[in-house]
Amino acid sequence: MQHSQQNRSETKIARPIAEANQDNAANTVRPILLDNQVLLPLIACLIGVVTVFIILYLARFFFSPVISAFVMGIVVSPLSRLLRKLRLNRALAALATMLLVLAGLAALIFALEPYITFAIQRGPAIWAEFRDALNGFTQMLKGLGDISKDIAASVTGAGAGEVEAEPEVEVPSFTDALFYAPQVLAQIMVFSGTLYFFLLARGDVYAWIGASMPVLTRDDLDRAERKVARYFLTITAINGAFGTIVGMVMMVLGMPSPVFWGLMAFLLNFIVYLGPILLAAALLVAGLVVFDGPFTVVPALVYMAMNATEGQFVTPALVGQRMSVSPLLVFLSLTFWLWFWGPIGGIIAIPLMIWTITITEAALGQSISAGFPGREAQSLKKARAG
Repeated sequence: MQHSQQNRSETKIARPIAEANQDNAANTVRPILLDNQVLLPLIACLIGVVTVFIILYLARFFFSPVISAFVMGIVVSPLSRLLRKLRLNRALAALATMLLVLAGLAALIFALEPYITFAIQRGPAIWAEFRDALNGFTQMLKGLGDISKDIAASVTGAGAGEVEAEPEVEVPSFTDALFYAPQVLAQIMVFSGTLYFFLLARGDVYAWIGASMPVLTRDDLDRAERKVARYFLTITAINGAFGTIVGMVMMVLGMPSPVFWGLMAFLLNFIVYLGPILLAAALLVAGLVVFDGPFTVVPALVYMAMNATEGQFVTPALVGQRMSVSPLLVFLSLTFWLWFWGPIGGIIAIPLMIWTITITEAALGQSISAGFPGREAQSLKKARAG
């Protein structure tokens, strides 16, 4: 009897110990399982993203005009909607919008063509003038005769005082290079076709995505489209006014080809941060070639002051804080797409980033750009409910 009672008591004691051991084992295994459940999808997602970008890079001659057409279609969507309100059917509205976009791009290219052709033909002479101006500026700063002679000898060779005649080389014009390049023509055709069919079937595509993805609706996609279009059209108006003012200021300063500098200010201002730096460097080089003395740096300094005023006061006032994004995110996105696809990547980087952020915020129901999670959730819910 005593043995049976002792066995029962040992059994009662052993059961809690065994259950506790099982709980401890479960607790030790559960974090590992949770880590694996989180880690494996992250690894799969990372591999998928890397694979997508590898494909985009290897097939960039196809995907760059396609994605550029998508971005352009989102930007000019208000024009297509306006034509629809004027009683045009979808096909005619899409065709008219595409033709207007191509006409605008062609007008911009032909406006820049004389200046680019002149720069190509006069490139050696401009470089020689810049080299002479830079050598004189270096000698003035250093004031060391022996070092200056060594630099002059290494740059100009034995005949430092003689100017070598540049050989006459027949350089094809920019228009010839454009229209005789099959690769460029193929990309233009891909861009035009993608833009037309995207404008034609944009609503159906949004409806299909909204029906296929439970976290997004067609209203979310329409909202992202309107946000990108509003941003890009506002920036285009700002850059147009800014380029006009820059051209007028360059004319007052006596810079040659002020229309060219105005157009370059308009275009390069789309590439935030890096575009103004490139134009300031170009104005500095042109100032060294055109002017003498301290006035050589005046065009670049005036442009930098104008760009700082526009970037700090005009753009924030017109665009608004509601569309502000982290400057670090803007810079990283811009540099990545410039490295990835060159100038085309630099142009589509900001609209593509704004569209991606807007879609992601709609899917998550919270803000990811301003750094305050949950702040946008209520506004997004109200927008969806409304």
